[in-house]
Amino acid sequence: MRQSDRCFLGAVIAVAVLLASCASAPAPTTAAAPSVAPARVAKGEVLGRSDRFLIYQPSADDTLATIAAQFLGETDRDWVIGDFNGLSKPIAGQPLVVPLKPINPMGVQGDRYQTVPILCYHRFGGASSKMSVSPANFAAQLDWLARNDYRVIRLSQLAGFLQGREALPKRAVVITMDDGYESVHRHALPVLRKYGFPATLFTYTDFIGAGDALSWGQLAELKSSGLVDIQAHSKTHRNLIERVAGETDEKYRQSLDTEMRAPRELLERRLAIQVSQFAFPYGDANEAVLEALTRQQYQLAVTVYPGGNAFFAMPLMLRRTMIFGDADLEAFKAKLQISRASGAS
Repeated sequence: MRQSDRCFLGAVIAVAVLLASCASAPAPTTAAAPSVAPARVAKGEVLGRSDRFLIYQPSADDTLATIAAQFLGETDRDWVIGDFNGLSKPIAGQPLVVPLKPINPMGVQGDRYQTVPILCYHRFGGASSKMSVSPANFAAQLDWLARNDYRVIRLSQLAGFLQGREALPKRAVVITMDDGYESVHRHALPVLRKYGFPATLFTYTDFIGAGDALSWGQLAELKSSGLVDIQAHSKTHRNLIERVAGETDEKYRQSLDTEMRAPRELLERRLAIQVSQFAFPYGDANEAVLEALTRQQYQLAVTVYPGGNAFFAMPLMLRRTMIFGDADLEAFKAKLQISRASGAS
């Protein structure tokens, strides 16, 4: 934080404390007019502001969401205020700081830096299988995230973080699901709805409507939920780093382009969505695959190499941690890498 900001915050907080303890104190002349619709206007008092921070004294009716809506423009940016002040809800009459610009967008803190885990699921329910997580276990995992102040974000929100432009919640985590099994609609969607958690579904389009795969109608319902982003997992699910017998360099290049272009065009046409994210079948990629992704203008791509993603992670080679059916809650917790020591290998 800049020295001028420290001086501003120190001075205004000191004044704010005095004002809070004196009911007859006059309102500061630096108060600002509400910037959003009346339904979302916070009811407290602005005690001071600079170009980067605002000091706000909450009322008894305020929540972090109402304050974020008024001064940051979105209710779901309530975490910005909560993280900066180290609280989960405002206290009436106790001044708090509202950062007006991104604070520490790279997530570096002392001897540690932030990493964002991306979780990967496949099936839910059904026969016992390492690749199938029971609905009860999935619900327990999401419940644990909710009760322990994790913020499930959309995969697309990583883009600004990787570009050093946007900070993310300290306990940010991403949920993804691969292939496109109908159990996503039957078992996962109701749990996502219960907690209001977003997720990304990567489907390979040759699978849609076949066997135990999602239908186009179910994909449309997932999209209309507002919680599930549908993205590409190739056309056929072939291992993209393995060549077919006799495949020339040019044929291989054309095949890679088809595996990436065809699902994007079909999903965008049938579902009226934008497809810019890709999951490698089997998690494998090589230089030719990455070049094809670039040609096809994908912005983010995920592997199955475990671990969290720091601000310097490669956007087209993001780490992703598999969640298996035989993992208990303690094993699930151990996979949530939200920070890493500086200098760690």
